Amino acid sequence: MFPLLPFPTPREVIIFALVLSRVAGIFSAIPVFSGRALPARIKIIVVLMITLCCYPALHIIPPATIEYDAISLGLLIFREILIGLTLGFITRIIFSAVEFSGQIIGMQMGLTISSIIDPSFGNQTQIMSVMQSLLATLLFLSLNIHHLFISSLVDSFRILPLGSWRISDEIVSFLIKGTADIMILGVRIAAPVMVALLLSSVVLGIMARAFPQMNIFMVSMPLNIGLGLIVLGLTVTIFFNVLQVAFGNIKIQTDILFRLMAKGG
Repeated sequence: MFPLLPFPTPREVIIFALVLSRVAGIFSAIPVFSGRALPARIKIIVVLMITLCCYPALHIIPPATIEYDAISLGLLIFREILIGLTLGFITRIIFSAVEFSGQIIGMQMGLTISSIIDPSFGNQTQIMSVMQSLLATLLFLSLNIHHLFISSLVDSFRILPLGSWRISDEIVSFLIKGTADIMILGVRIAAPVMVALLLSSVVLGIMARAFPQMNIFMVSMPLNIGLGLIVLGLTVTIFFNVLQVAFGNIKIQTDILFRLMAKGG
């Protein structure tokens, strides 16, 4: 019988599988790695390599009550995946707000008929959502937020031992509040374009009453698109500043989430 190298015992193989499940959960929720644009083969290699790099430094003490039957191990793996998904959900909130703001901007600019295929998730979305999501992804990588998630992942094994996570009312309330922030953050990002196009609509409405012979519909479509693009270009620094503040709060939200999950456990 061949030894289970580099794991001397079957018990360590199970522990490694649980660590791998938590790493896979968080990377399946981070927007940069969760989309369909990244091949599944690359995702598997990245998750496996990060797990192999982090596993020796974790010094995990396995729970004394661990059971080796298939049902118990399946529940443990499911819990570890949920921990990773919950951590990645914080970043998913920000990117959902960016996509929501892009839909608002595209609707007001009249680009709703130009839906394209989103390369990240493979579904139809507005072109403005795709553009803003790509800008948010570049900012996400330039600020090294993915490094923050790797460090948080390592800290999670110190705060939340294997198999210790439980759901609680406080965690559910925290996630619901975070979901509600999608609309608030999305409106804040889209506010400059919304105000500019609202003023444009008011001016066009006045012109339509003053000059009934003018075809306002034919004038408004190129005007809204051009004005929206100009405002987006002039306020791109505001877009990055709002996202930078949102990304900066990820560490605080992660610490709160750790405290709630540890309390629930």
